[in-house]
Amino acid sequence: MTNLTSMRNIGKEMARKLAAVGIRSPEELLAADSKEAFFRLKTVFPQVCLVHLYALEGAIQGVEFNSLSADKRRELKRFSDQLK
Repeated sequence: MTNLTSMRNIGKEMARKLAAVGIRSPEELLAADSKEAFFRLKTVFPQVCLVHLYALEGAIQGVEFNSLSADKRRELKRFSDQLK
């Protein structure tokens, strides 16, 4: 099983938080998708913010989080705003 930190945007702290919510591998993150993973994180770690969601989506797409399209960022922001 590959380590989460092998994915773009996922450092040790993000990997630790993901593991705490049951996501321990890139395959599990891909299966969950960024929104589900963020929802789980937000439930356990309420301080996570929109940038975390962007980082998760970037990891799934294999791009730096600041390279996400404007449409994707808007979609993710709407999702994040619904969780508040």
